[in-house]
Formats: sequence, C-alpha cells, structure tokens
Amino acid sequence: MAQAIGRRSWAIADGHIPAWSHGPEPQMTSHEALCVLNTSDSEAHVSITVFFTDREPIGPYRVSIPAQRTRHIRYNDLDDPQRIPPGVDYSALVQSDIPVVVQHTRLDSRQSENALVSVMGFAE
Repeated sequence: MAQAIGRRSWAIADGHIPAWSHGPEPQMTSHEALCVLNTSDSEAHVSITVFFTDREPIGPYRVSIPAQRTRHIRYNDLDDPQRIPPGVDYSALVQSDIPVVVQHTRLDSRQSENALVSVMGFAE
C-alpha cells in the first residue's frame, strides 16, 4: 500500500499567464502549470478555484489524478467553467479529497530569452 504524502489544501499566491509568446507553439507558448503528485493507492479528485484582484472568483475547475501518478495541468487549458484571462494577475486555491503535493510553474516566453519559474504552493 502506497503512502499518501502531501496536503489536501494548497494556495498559489502568484499567478499570471503571460499574454503573448515568442517561439514555436505549443512548446514555447507562455503558460502556467499546476503539477500535482498523487502517491496514494486512490485516485485524487482535485478542485481549483481562481481568485482575482478586481472580479469574482471562478471555478471550481475539476481534475482527477490517478493513483500513484502525476499530472501537469496548464492553467491556459482550463475552460470549464470559463477560461482564465491572460495578462491578468490571479491566485489559486487547490483542494483535494486526499493528500497530494502541488507545485506551480510559469514559462514566460514573451522575449527570446525565456524564463522558467517553479515554486511550491503553500500547504495547510
């Protein structure tokens, strides 16, 4: 039996999908991703709620991560209940029915000298 590591609630305070890209698509499309690791023997059911400075939150976006697997979810690809607007600051709350590990990554390719940033979320 695999041990479930992580937490059920994670906060990502710094979100911003760059509004444009430099380089070939889809590899160099500016994006943000939520990387979720599920080490348990059970599927994880995750909900993501996105918060803004000047508008109501949107979500939840619902995703599943199979047992003993990882899933990389591009915020750019989330569209149900609606797309997250590029070029707008946001934060995200990630909640899971079982403990998972969450990491946040941004590829900013707005210029030819690309930047990749990756940080752990705040777990509670």
